[in-house]
Amino acid sequence: MTELKAQPVPEGLEGERVDAAIARLLGLSRSRAAALAADGSVTLDHKVVGKSERVSAGQWLEVTLPALRKGPAVVPRDVPGMTIVHDDSELIVVDKPAGVAAHPSVGWDGPDVVSGLAAAGYRISTYGAAERQGIVQRLDVGTSGLMVVAKSERAYSVLKQAFRDRTVDKTYHALVQGLPDPLEGTIDAPIGRHPGHDYKFAVLGAGRPSVTHYELLEAFRSMSLLTIHLETGRTHQIRVHFAALHHPCVGDPMYGADPTIAKRLGLARQWLHARALGFIHPGSGEYVTFESPYPADLQHALDLVRAGD
Repeated sequence: MTELKAQPVPEGLEGERVDAAIARLLGLSRSRAAALAADGSVTLDHKVVGKSERVSAGQWLEVTLPALRKGPAVVPRDVPGMTIVHDDSELIVVDKPAGVAAHPSVGWDGPDVVSGLAAAGYRISTYGAAERQGIVQRLDVGTSGLMVVAKSERAYSVLKQAFRDRTVDKTYHALVQGLPDPLEGTIDAPIGRHPGHDYKFAVLGAGRPSVTHYELLEAFRSMSLLTIHLETGRTHQIRVHFAALHHPCVGDPMYGADPTIAKRLGLARQWLHARALGFIHPGSGEYVTFESPYPADLQHALDLVRAGD
């Protein structure tokens, strides 16, 4: 079933284009509003109109939003270790522990952020697929750190557009095997699904454009601590890019890491942490930043490396 949004055009929008009026009235991005008009989902006084049509005050504007796709049910479920870093009327910033997915999915029966927020009584955006409501970015199950979740429809649209426009500053820290050469640089290599493994990704000529910037924070005898900024946000991007350089994340045997190192350091997952997040707040318009400390398992492993590699 589709959702219908209908209301008269207020005087303040007199003369605006249809896409601009929809964006302001419903809190959608301009591109999403234009796409709805292109699909024939917008009417003025019951007549289908395009995105560039001008509206007049008092006209009856109707927008038909597509139905949510069916997916795994969201069942409220406590997520131990998940911390709310920030909460306001527009969004929530979550510090996600390792072992937790971003949202429910087929084949995953472990804890997830969406279900954890539901258990804690949070209401989040209803846009997106039913099982992903409010999720504008994802972290791998084995990656800890910061995620932003939309509470309002406006925040969902604005933040999704910000991620598409690459205006969100995503900073990660990773402990990798070996010493990258050069010590700072950019990895520009397309990523696609691995041809031989269902759950892996790889650098492929036919993959999607993927860009990772990195610099050295600390060098050890056989490992390096890096700070990483993602220009794009492909699945497993950091893990795939550094594996392609023969510097896999410590504790990531899926992408070629030496399992004996992880065992020695007491690691049960990849040493990869979403350290900081910065973006323009969709409500205030101000640039906001958040930072997450290393969780105990990563800090313990790093302490051992610093003590003698």
